[in-house]
Amino acid sequence: MPELEIVTLDDIQNDIANELGVMLYFSGIHCNVCHALRPKVKTMFDTHFPAIKQRYIDAENSPEVAAHYHVFAVPTMIVFMDRREFAREGRAVSLVQLTERLQRPYGMMTE
Repeated sequence: MPELEIVTLDDIQNDIANELGVMLYFSGIHCNVCHALRPKVKTMFDTHFPAIKQRYIDAENSPEVAAHYHVFAVPTMIVFMDRREFAREGRAVSLVQLTERLQRPYGMMTE
């Protein structure tokens, strides 16, 4: 499992500007839901959306990044496609619904 990253706002903004898509997964070291959901999120993106860069961010140790993206609770997942926020999920995440929501625009972007 990828480690939680301590990143700067510049790192994230650079990814969003230069990648096809970026998924930000905000988590905390003491969040049991975050730890249970994380491998499922990774598998979903690895399987269905491999061109989307995945970032696993330690919200506690990257507070400026969390605040900039209005993340006040973990887990929170934000997906950017074509440099814009496309999806935001928090707490009760339905990976099935998120997969369905991302499939069409992802397919159009990767054709």
